[in-house]
Amino acid sequence: MKKIAVLTSGGDAPGMNAAVRAVVRSSQYFGCEVLGVNFGYRGLIEGDFKPMGHLDVSGIIQRGGTILKSARSEKFREKEGRAIAAQNLRNEGVDALVAIGGDGTFRGGTLLSQEQGINVVGVPGTIDNDLIGTDETIGYDTALNTAMEAIDKIRDTADAHERLFLVEVMGRDAGFIALETGIACGAELIILPEALKNIKDIKQSLRDILKEKSRSTLVVVSEGDETGGAIKLSSELEEDFGKYDMRVCILGHVQRGGSPTAHDRVLASRLGYEAVHAIHNGMSEVMVGVISNEVKITPIAETFGIIKKINFELYELAKILR
Repeated sequence: MKKIAVLTSGGDAPGMNAAVRAVVRSSQYFGCEVLGVNFGYRGLIEGDFKPMGHLDVSGIIQRGGTILKSARSEKFREKEGRAIAAQNLRNEGVDALVAIGGDGTFRGGTLLSQEQGINVVGVPGTIDNDLIGTDETIGYDTALNTAMEAIDKIRDTADAHERLFLVEVMGRDAGFIALETGIACGAELIILPEALKNIKDIKQSLRDILKEKSRSTLVVVSEGDETGGAIKLSSELEEDFGKYDMRVCILGHVQRGGSPTAHDRVLASRLGYEAVHAIHNGMSEVMVGVISNEVKITPIAETFGIIKKINFELYELAKILR
């Protein structure tokens, strides 16, 4: 391999810059040039490339977001668009692509590899932590800590007014953020896509909790829950719990921002290196991950359509400790 391209795609996640830095510097270690792709797959089609060297990635490991930017591309969803992207890479002499992102990013990269013969290696970067093949994805730990700090502040004002707070956190189809922040913040109730989805069960659990509580009550809700998130849930609770001073807070995209934690910086650095190492060894259509502190190489196709399971032992622990 003489030249490697790197892009970030999908929702941004803290630590993506650390991964880009690791790809650039690891490529130099293996004697490869690096081409950065601006705006993800859209940049591949538009030929929005820039050479990247050692100094280009100095001082970015602590920055949130992504210096390469991210964007959606409808053209890349079409075979003709992917053909243009591949030709642009060939014109630049690129041998392989490192794609940093989530499920959608990996699906696009796999099609590019299968149709156009471009070697593609995926690096898992998403705050949702919903990809199999790795214990944690880049950005997840930072999102947890951001949500925890925000919820701690909400608890302060909830206690001051003895309020019932519904706090919505991110996690489209997976409740990892809700579960772990709920435990970390001492939430009285945690509502996940994987558990406690029936409104009748939610109401009964809340009644049981409110009988025992004399102070505030904190409910952490995953946005992907079948209840439709905190706003819809609050409207359904209003009839039975209208006498309580109920408030809704949606943390939203604040969870995507901020400087990555030490854990995310180290994970991103490690995975960025392993992606280049995998390319150096001739691999393609694989995702690099870390399981039980050991590097794991997973065929990307094996990650499609499979949502990683939450730890239900933690969920039971949360109910005991509430």
